[in-house]
Amino acid sequence: QVQLVESGGGSVQVGGSLRLSCAASGDIKSINAMTWYRQAPGKQRELVAAILNLGITSYADFVKGRFTISRDNTLNTVYLQMNSLMPEDTAVYYCNLKQPYSGAPSYDFWGQGTQVTVSS
Repeated sequence: QVQLVESGGGSVQVGGSLRLSCAASGDIKSINAMTWYRQAPGKQRELVAAILNLGITSYADFVKGRFTISRDNTLNTVYLQMNSLMPEDTAVYYCNLKQPYSGAPSYDFWGQGTQVTVSS
């Protein structure tokens, strides 16, 4: 089993910054992808940024140039540095770990989510 614990959410004003962290524990495989998703009230969950264990990253267009995803494989932790925050970034941010598990080539584990609120 795998556990994901997010932290770092909070309330900031427009233009502010936050750094989210997601610590993974348990049966972590050497090959995996860690991804941040977000879900705003009344909207579907959407991908924000992803990073593979080798460090390859990808971003949603709406965060390019503002958010940076990184990871520390020794700590099994992924980070999301969020700068120039805007009210539309307000959402619950979820950490996802995708890896082989229990015979399946790919399995999704989710954290509990952390609230980010950006006010003008």
